[in-house]
Amino acid sequence: MKHLFAKLITGAVLSFASVSCATADNEIANTDFNAVGRSMAIMLQNTHYEHENLPFNQKLGERFFDSYLQSLDPGKLYFLKSDVDKLREQYGNQMHLLLVASDSMDPASEIYNVFKLRAQQRITEAQEFLKADEFDFTKDDFVTRSRKEAEWPADEAEAKMLWKKRLTDAMLSETLRRETIARLAEEQGKDDPLKDKESPAEMISLRYQRVLHGIDEATSEDVANYFLSAVAKSYDPHTDYFSASEMERFMSGMQHSLVGIGALLQAEDDGATKISGIVVGGPADKQGELQLNDRIVGVDSLNDGEMTDIMFMKLDRVVDLIRGKEKTQVKLKVEPANGAPGEIKYIIIDRAKVEMKEELANAELIQMKDAGGVTRRIGWISLPSFYADMQDWSTRCSVDVEKLVKRLAEEKVEGILLDLRGNGGGSLEEVRRMTGFFIGKGPVVQVKDHRRRIEVKDAQQRAIFDGPMVVLIDKTSASASEILAGALQDYNRAVIVGDSSTYGKGTVQQPIEIARMMPIMARADRAGVLKPTIQKFYRVSGGSTQLKGVEADIVLPSLLDAFEIGEQYMDYAMPYDKIRRAAGFTPENRSNLFLPVLKAGSTERINNSVDFQYVVEDANRLKEKRELNRDSLNKEIREAEIAEADARKKSRNLEQKQRFAEVAAADSEKFKFYRLKLDDLEDEELELINFDVENEDFMRKAKDDVADLDDTPDWPSRLDPVKREGINILADLIEQVDKAKTAGVYNR
Repeated sequence: MKHLFAKLITGAVLSFASVSCATADNEIANTDFNAVGRSMAIMLQNTHYEHENLPFNQKLGERFFDSYLQSLDPGKLYFLKSDVDKLREQYGNQMHLLLVASDSMDPASEIYNVFKLRAQQRITEAQEFLKADEFDFTKDDFVTRSRKEAEWPADEAEAKMLWKKRLTDAMLSETLRRETIARLAEEQGKDDPLKDKESPAEMISLRYQRVLHGIDEATSEDVANYFLSAVAKSYDPHTDYFSASEMERFMSGMQHSLVGIGALLQAEDDGATKISGIVVGGPADKQGELQLNDRIVGVDSLNDGEMTDIMFMKLDRVVDLIRGKEKTQVKLKVEPANGAPGEIKYIIIDRAKVEMKEELANAELIQMKDAGGVTRRIGWISLPSFYADMQDWSTRCSVDVEKLVKRLAEEKVEGILLDLRGNGGGSLEEVRRMTGFFIGKGPVVQVKDHRRRIEVKDAQQRAIFDGPMVVLIDKTSASASEILAGALQDYNRAVIVGDSSTYGKGTVQQPIEIARMMPIMARADRAGVLKPTIQKFYRVSGGSTQLKGVEADIVLPSLLDAFEIGEQYMDYAMPYDKIRRAAGFTPENRSNLFLPVLKAGSTERINNSVDFQYVVEDANRLKEKRELNRDSLNKEIREAEIAEADARKKSRNLEQKQRFAEVAAADSEKFKFYRLKLDDLEDEELELINFDVENEDFMRKAKDDVADLDDTPDWPSRLDPVKREGINILADLIEQVDKAKTAGVYNR
């Protein structure tokens, strides 16, 4: 259900908005989502890259139906097989016809209502079972983790048995978690942070109450969103439908700025919404009354006396209530964290624009001594996403990175380490421009549309840095990240280091406002946006990144290898293919990367690295657990598993604390780290980073007493094994380049 349950139970997002939601209910009522569905169906048939290979027929209609049910009930926990069979008989082979006939919302609502009815039944039964507290943790039984390949329950009896197992697992897991936390607190001489919490049964009951509240409060826009998103994703994993609210959030995310109060919100089990972070210098911070760990229980969006009870409300809906236009006010009903039991206060905050600086590009200047005692200066740039304000281009990651690269060049760095780990992509224009910073003028990426016309996207500017480069990737580096990494690899301009490959998303989507495509007289106030896949992109060497991604030149051990992460695991993923090499593509000499030497040095360090050995062991253990796909419901067995994991962790922590102290001491002689954020660009001298001080330049965050019980030591100098190895590989590359230049054999 478009991440519904994850957002309900564990979500935490920044409150933001660009419009007031006071008119949202009226606009929803005035929107004809049947007409929206018809227009979207026509748009998909005309604009999607694969529309010629996906005829709009019964087979595709059956895919719409299956995708919708899967999106509502991915764990196959609510619908009965009889429900699915009946609904399939009614609608399974005609969803495509209902869409083009402007008659799809009644079936979509009927299916949703069956889902809601089953959810009410299942969760009501679950609450009764939790109250009875008749859990038996002595049986030799198990619960299935992933039910992706399972069938829907055949009848009520099977459904109840399925839920009984899941509730038993939830109770056992929570009981063991609390026992572990209490034990850790006692060992560390601290108070048990959960001693005053609700009982495990009460807490699990509250979680399901929030889930049910979210299901029950779904509006017509929500149901349309769930259904139309399922229709869109039936074409490929990245074609999607965004409701008006979702599109507002998406655009704020791309801009990395928002209009709101500047607070990080977290859903609490008991239904309230907790303040887990406050943006430094943001509206809430300046107003001063809202504090960390305060709990919001009501929101008056326009400060006009209409207070909305937000208990158990979906977090996204709470965000929508808090957000609004700049220079307007929102009134919050708050239970103060430091107040007396039952105390309530009302806080009025003026909304304003908040820049999410934590999500912007940033850098470090690293001064290090290499193995030969030579002092090297290298730059590290972290780019969380390829963000851009596509309305006025006032915010652009390429502009930010350009400034960072130029300042690093002024600091006379000999090489740059570009960190794209976790970067899921973004603007194609930004990656095109950014690639030029390192290759100069030339083709960057090739794009093929649904008519199979190929266009080459060129970089137009001169290079601003031509020194040695390493790019860090992982399985979550996707889309624009793969364009940049692929181009730098094809040009032999950088060494790609990290996971075996990137994500494998080789497609381009374009948001299209559906209202523009609807009949003039149609009600389209909040019609939303279709984001169809309209192109595939290809590397300048001719290969696609689709499915395969960009393969690392030097592969490092990774925990992500234990999980099914990547395009190849997605439903309806488009195929891999190749096209011709781009005209004008002239790579540099690959021997300039000295890969055999770099690989040999890296392999030796990895083989001697205890931390990478831990990664390999953990990845193998996680992979075995995933493939087993079951957890025991026997407490003794689970306690033995916890004891084994606890012993392993304690042994590692002891070993790491001793070794990390030695590494940190060596680092103090070997490294100096200087901070280079966008706000530091005009400083004459860069500030030396103090790793003993927590960085709260952007946001103050609430203390987590449970997390504080984790005594796993921090990485020395905050260099995780991958970043540390990336620095070592870059230092080796710089050394080899220097030797080649000295010998007069460096050929570029």
